Amino acid sequence: MLSSLSARIAAIGLVVLIALASLAGLLVDASRQTSQSFEWAGHSAEVIETTEAALGDLREAESGQRGFIITRNPAYARSFAERVESSARNIAVAVRQTADNPLQHARAREIATLMAQRAVFLRQPLVLARRGDFAGAVAIVASGRGRELMDAISVRATGFLDEERALQTSRQDAADRRLAGGRRLAIIGAVVVALLVVGSFALLIRGIRRPLATMMRAMTALGGGEQDARIEGRMGSEEFDRLARGYNAMAERLRTAVADRADSERQLQTANAELHRNSETLRERGSVIELLGGMSHRMQAARTDDELAQIIKVFVPRVLPNLPGALYAHNNSRNCLVPIASWGGTAVAAEGFAPERCWALRRGQSHSVVEAGRDIVCGHVGADELYHCEPLLAGGEVIGVLYLQGRIEDENRFRMAVLTENIASALVNHRLQRSLREQTIRDPLTGLFNRRYMEETLKLEIARAARAGTPLSLVMCDIDHFKRFNDEFGHDAGDAVLQHVAAEMRGRFRDGDVVCRFGGEEFTIIAPGTTADALAGRVEIVRRAIAELSVRHGSRSLGSTSMSFGIATWSEPMARDGSTLIQAADVALYQSKREGRNRATISLVAA
Repeated sequence: MLSSLSARIAAIGLVVLIALASLAGLLVDASRQTSQSFEWAGHSAEVIETTEAALGDLREAESGQRGFIITRNPAYARSFAERVESSARNIAVAVRQTADNPLQHARAREIATLMAQRAVFLRQPLVLARRGDFAGAVAIVASGRGRELMDAISVRATGFLDEERALQTSRQDAADRRLAGGRRLAIIGAVVVALLVVGSFALLIRGIRRPLATMMRAMTALGGGEQDARIEGRMGSEEFDRLARGYNAMAERLRTAVADRADSERQLQTANAELHRNSETLRERGSVIELLGGMSHRMQAARTDDELAQIIKVFVPRVLPNLPGALYAHNNSRNCLVPIASWGGTAVAAEGFAPERCWALRRGQSHSVVEAGRDIVCGHVGADELYHCEPLLAGGEVIGVLYLQGRIEDENRFRMAVLTENIASALVNHRLQRSLREQTIRDPLTGLFNRRYMEETLKLEIARAARAGTPLSLVMCDIDHFKRFNDEFGHDAGDAVLQHVAAEMRGRFRDGDVVCRFGGEEFTIIAPGTTADALAGRVEIVRRAIAELSVRHGSRSLGSTSMSFGIATWSEPMARDGSTLIQAADVALYQSKREGRNRATISLVAA
């Protein structure tokens, strides 16, 4: 029995499907391995973060102990037990986290043991000081045993962290290599599948050529005037056999239908022209899709609004030539459409317009005016203007609107539909990236920049100040008697005090100053381009404003509050990482505390 073309095509489809399934399986396995590598890299980051937190808590406990012994002010030792317990908890977590790595696990346990010994040694002078024996406490501190323990902890912690960072780097590199391997696998797999498809169809075409050649010879002879030309014998497949029988029947009827030949030729020419037009349309759409693909990749990689605007200005006129226009994005906080980019000489208002002024956004679909007076005109467009507004929506939410001047031809509608999908996706991705960055650098309670952002910014500002020779100052401040709010009114009230103080500082300092929450009730302000003496005036204004605050929590008044400040200016002898500058401002802050609080002190370190 003759095999049919449909059966051959089905077999080819099955082969291609198997190849695609195999490629998909390989890609899934590569993705799984890459994900595992990234998870291990993240695990190393957690170990580093936990260990550094444990060391930081121990150092803060030591600082509080020495502050109490030196100043005899018990306020310094209030958080000692909490810091020691936090340090022990964190290093215990680090020990558990390294259970998968025997060498690092042993190092972590050794560090934990040394830290426990250090905590015991820290308590001895503290106990004496609390009994009033400050001389005995000072003698224990001066013995140097505590410093030897701390040095041993630092040395072992440095080796431990360096090893963990090396592990993190190697795991990250492994993840990158596997990711690159996955990409290569995808490319090679796609090429293999393509070659398989081409080869399969080549075999299929070879099976088609012979019957086609037979049919073409018969048709050529018939076209040359041989009306008795017929197709004889079997054609190799059921479909071609049916075609041969149909051709023979047609040839028989052709004797009586010669008069209709001209009409048939005209129909054939029309079909050929239509096929040519469709081919041109497909080719043009393929070019547009390729162009839009490049635009989409660049938009997804854009990190700033200016980069996104530049990409749109370059690509949109190429996708929709001779159509000036502008792209507006929805600003949630202002509830208005603000211009991102314009092209073709389109003039746009910088302040944008309200969503209800655009009929496309109000209707949730395209809105065009193709002839003056034929439809209602949007409020953001001139009265006699011919234009088109295309809403950009995602999940039912307004993302923006694409505004084009002039008429939109039928072929351009395909381009515009694909273009708007790409732009909407890019705007959503851009908004998400910006939101994620805000979450990583902002303190969730106060809305101020967090400590990590402060440390990174301080290094950059010190480098900038060193290059330009401009001054750079830093303020360390905290809320006086903050523990009273938590103890008397609860932690929610303490959070309310932090929020009110943060809002006051954010509104009082300059736009160029970087206001950060350093931790707990402590805040830091980086002031580029100013000296400590010049900054003291602004600090005094902030201090008075905070002293006049009357914070309420629910129906209760929490009373007044105040802050103490320490100000320092960076100089060349100081460390470039900002640690020395922070220490100088912190010393000045402690001096303000000792002198009665609610005051600002300028560091005596030479600026």
